[in-house]
Amino acid sequence: MAALVVYKGKPALAEERGEKLELTLPEGAKLRVRPKDVLFLHPGPARLDLKVPEGEAEAAWELLQGQTVSLRELAELVYGAYTPETAYGAYLLAQEGERFVLEGEGVRARTPEELRALQEAKRQKEARERAFQEGIARIREGKPREEDRPLLLEVEALALGERRESRVLKALGGPETPEAAHALLLRLGVWRRENPHPRRLGLPLAPPDLPLPPLPEEAREDLTHLPAFAIDDEGSQDPDDAVYAERVEEGFRLLVHVADVAAMVAPGSPLDQEAMRRGANLYLPEGTVPMLPPGATEALGLGLREVSPALTFELWVSPEGEVLEERAYPSWVRVERLTYGEALGVSALKPLKELAQAFLRKRLAQGGLDIALPEVKVRLEGEAIRITPLPPYESRLWVREAMLLAGYAAAHLALREGLPFPFATQEAPSRRVEGEGLAAMWEQRKALKRAQLKAVPAPHRGLGLPLYAQVTSPLRRYLDLVAHQQLRAWLRGEKPLSQGALLERVGAAEAVADLVREAERKSKLHWTLLYLLEQGYEGPGVLVERRGGQGVFLLTELGLTAQVALSQPLPLNAEARLRFLEADLANLEARFALV
Repeated sequence: MAALVVYKGKPALAEERGEKLELTLPEGAKLRVRPKDVLFLHPGPARLDLKVPEGEAEAAWELLQGQTVSLRELAELVYGAYTPETAYGAYLLAQEGERFVLEGEGVRARTPEELRALQEAKRQKEARERAFQEGIARIREGKPREEDRPLLLEVEALALGERRESRVLKALGGPETPEAAHALLLRLGVWRRENPHPRRLGLPLAPPDLPLPPLPEEAREDLTHLPAFAIDDEGSQDPDDAVYAERVEEGFRLLVHVADVAAMVAPGSPLDQEAMRRGANLYLPEGTVPMLPPGATEALGLGLREVSPALTFELWVSPEGEVLEERAYPSWVRVERLTYGEALGVSALKPLKELAQAFLRKRLAQGGLDIALPEVKVRLEGEAIRITPLPPYESRLWVREAMLLAGYAAAHLALREGLPFPFATQEAPSRRVEGEGLAAMWEQRKALKRAQLKAVPAPHRGLGLPLYAQVTSPLRRYLDLVAHQQLRAWLRGEKPLSQGALLERVGAAEAVADLVREAERKSKLHWTLLYLLEQGYEGPGVLVERRGGQGVFLLTELGLTAQVALSQPLPLNAEARLRFLEADLANLEARFALV
C-alpha cells in the first residue's frame, strides 16, 4: 500500500524497500530515497491525482491562533476528514504561509499580529509592484515622472558598470547591458553628454589625496649653466622631460633630463602603492586625472620652477647614431618650456635635429619602423568640444628620438650592472609592408605585435633596438617610475627591488594600464561622436584599406576611421570627401557616406 509523501515540494507515492523508500513521482519516474528525505502526509492508500476539497481554513485559524498542530489535525479541522486529499490540502495551506506555517513536521497557526503584519507587507509589495509597472509603462512611452527617479538610478548604475543587471531593462524586454542602459538614458533625455567609460572601467576620477615628502637633501650635479628645453604640445601640464644636444669631437653629447620622481616616491610607500594602483595618468578630453598628487607635478615638473631637480641621462653618440657611453645621475637643471612649433625656430636645437636624424637612420637600418599616422587632440573646453589636428612638426621627431636614446641607454646600463629592470620588448611584425602613404602605414600598424614589458631584456623590433626601457615619463607612467627607483637604488649603493618584486609591479601596472588606454580611447571617441552629432561634418578622408565593396577611410581632421560603401573603384591613398550621417553614441559607432 503506497503512502502519500512530499519530496522536494511535490507529492509522491512511497513504499518501503528495506531501509529506503521507493518513490513514484507525478511524471511516473521512480527513485529510492532515505525516509528523512521526505515529509509524511498520509499512510494511504493514495493516488497522485489529488483533488483538494473546499475547506474552512479561516475558521480553523481562528480556533488555533498561535498553536502548533500536526498536519493530520489541521486536515481534520479545515476539511472535516483526514484523507490523502485533505492531508495534501493541509500541506498546501502551510506552504502558502499566510495563516499557517510549516515548522518541522508540525503546523503553527500565526498569531493575529503576525497575520496583520504579513498582510500589510503583502499589500505594500503589491503596491510597489503596481508602482513599478506604472513606472515601466511611462518609461516605455518616454514620459518618466519624478517618482520614477529610483528606476532611472538603477539604469544609470548599470550604464556606469556599477551593477550587472537591471529589472527595468528586463521589464522593457531589452538586453541588460551598459550600452543598452546608456541608449535608454539618452532616449529619455536623462543623459545627454555624460561620458560613462572611465567609471564603467572602474578607474578613479579624482587625484590622489596623499601628502608628499620633502625632496631629500643630497648631492646633485649643477647643470643650470647649460640650456635645456622641455618641448611638448601646447597646453601640456606635466613636463617631465627636457633635452639638450651639442656637437663634440666624438659626434654628439646628449643630455636628457627627466623629472626625479623617485626622489620623493620610494618603493612600497603609500605614494608608490597608489601610483601602482592607477598605473598611469588618465588623459580625458574633460581633463587629466594624475596617478600622483598634483603637488608632485608642481614640485618636480621641469620648467615649472626656476630650477628643477632631475635625473639626467648623459650620452655620447657617434655621428652614425651609435651610443658610445652613457651616464645617469641626479642634477639641478634650468629648463625653458617650448611648444613643438616654437622649437622649430630655436637655433640651439640644431644639433638635436642632426642627432635625431642619425639615430632614426640607424634604427630603420636595424629593422625599425617609422609609422606616423595623423593624430588629433580632443578637448572639452566648457561646453565646447574642440578637435585639433596635431601638426606633424619635425621637432616631434627630435624629441622622440632623444627619448628613445635615453631609454636605450638606460636599458643598456641596467643590463650591464645586472639591475632588475622593466624592459620594453616587441616581437617582429607578422609581415613587412611595402608601399607608400597612409595606406602602407595603416597596414604596417595592423601587422605589429603587441609590445610587452618584461624583467629580462629582449629586442624591441618595432623600434629597431636590441633592448629598450621607458624611462622618460615617471610623472605619468608607473613603470617609468619603477625604472627610476631601480636606477636611484643603484646610484646610492642601496638594494634595488628583486626580479620577483619587479615582476609583480609590471603585472599590476600593465593590467590597469590596459584599462587606462581603453578609457582614453573610448572617451576620445565618445566626445568626437558628440561633436559630430552637434556640429555635423563634411571633410576629407584617405582610403587606407579595401574590404570587398567597402573602403576604410582615415578621416585626418577627426582622427577617426570609417567604413564606407564604394560606388566606384578607388586606389589606395585616394582622397575623397565624406559626410557624417548618424552616430550611435551608446555603442560608439558612426556612419559616413561618400559625397
